[in-house]
Amino acid sequence: MADAKVIPFDDDRSRGGAQRPARRRPAGTGRHKPDPAAAGEPAAAERPASARLPRGRAAGARENVVSALPEQPGESPGAPGDGVSGEEAPAAAGGSWERRVAGGLAFLRKRLTGDYEVDEFGFDEELTDQVLMSLLRPLYENYFRVEVKGIENIPSDGGALVVANHSGTLPLDGLMLQVAVHDNHPAGRHLRLLAADLVFMLPVVNELARKAGHTLACAEDAERLLTRGEVVGVMPEGFKGIGKPFSDRYKLQRFGRGGFVSTAMRVGAPIVPCSIVGAEEIYPMIGNAKTLARVLGIPYFPITPTFPWLGPLGAVPLPTKWTIQFGEPIATDGYPPEAAEDPMLMFNLTDQVREQIQHTLYKLLVQRRSVFF
Repeated sequence: MADAKVIPFDDDRSRGGAQRPARRRPAGTGRHKPDPAAAGEPAAAERPASARLPRGRAAGARENVVSALPEQPGESPGAPGDGVSGEEAPAAAGGSWERRVAGGLAFLRKRLTGDYEVDEFGFDEELTDQVLMSLLRPLYENYFRVEVKGIENIPSDGGALVVANHSGTLPLDGLMLQVAVHDNHPAGRHLRLLAADLVFMLPVVNELARKAGHTLACAEDAERLLTRGEVVGVMPEGFKGIGKPFSDRYKLQRFGRGGFVSTAMRVGAPIVPCSIVGAEEIYPMIGNAKTLARVLGIPYFPITPTFPWLGPLGAVPLPTKWTIQFGEPIATDGYPPEAAEDPMLMFNLTDQVREQIQHTLYKLLVQRRSVFF
C-alpha cells in the first residue's frame, strides 16, 4: 500500500487553481439523487417533518405494533383488557414476523434490481437506516452504553458543522457519533463525516464509507454538503488525535489552521463543539511500531496491552462507558463574507472551539464514576 497521506481540511481546493482528483462515483446500479442545491429544490433537512420517514429507535418501534400497546397494571400481553386475547397474541406475533420478512424481501428486491437512490457522494440513505445503523446499534447501546447530552444544540434543519475530538486508535468514535445523531436527534438527522483519504483507499471500507454518507475531508466537499443543509462532522485532530499515546489521553492535539472555521463562515453554518469521553480507553496505545507502520504505509502501528500479543482477540475493544456531549453552537452567519479570509479571526475562532471541547472533556471526566460504569 502506498504511504497514506491526509488531505488537510483547511486546504481549500476550490481556490488556488489546484485541481483535485475527480471524485470516484460509487459502484452499483442505484439511481443518483439530484443535488437539491443545484436543482433549486429544498434540502432534505428542510422538508416538513411529516415527509420524513421515522428513523432509529422510532423506526424499530413500528415493527411490532402489539408490543407497543400500553399495558394496564397487573395485565400481561394477551390478557383481557389490552385488546389482544390470549389466542390472538400468537397470531399477532406471527403477523409481526411476516411483516419483517416481507420488508426484508422488499429491501433485497430493490438492491437486486437497482431500484434505490444514492446522492452524488454515494450516500445510500435506505441502506444506512435499515442495515448499517442496525449493525452499529448493538455496539452503541449494549457494549459502549453511550449516553448523549445536548443533542438539542444541533439544529433541526439547515446546515451545521459538528466539530469533535478524535481518539481511540481505531476510528470507532466517528461511527458512534454518527449513531448518536441519527438515533437521538428529534428530526432523525444524518451526520455526514469527513474522513481521511486512507479510508477511501481500503477495499470494502471504501464502499461502506461512501454508502454511510462519509466523504473526503476537504473544504470543497464540506462546503457543498453544508450548502445543501446537511449536518457535517469533522475531527480536526486527524491521525494526531486517534494515534496519540495513552499517556496523552484527553489532551487535544493541534486543530490545524482553522479550515473548518472558514468553511462554516463561507456558508454561514453554526459550529457545534462535541466532546467524546470513553473512546480513549478502548485500545490503550502504549507503543508505536513506526518501522512496521512505514512498511505497511499506515500512519502508525499501535501496540496495546492486548495487541498484537493476543492476535485477532487483541483487536476487540474494551467495553468502556461513553458520554457524548454537544455544546452550545457558535454562530458564524453574523460575519461579513470577507471575514473567512482573515487569518487572525480564523485562529481565534478555532481556539475558541478547541477550548470549549477541552473544557467539556475535563468536566465529563470529573463527573464520571468509572471508565467502565
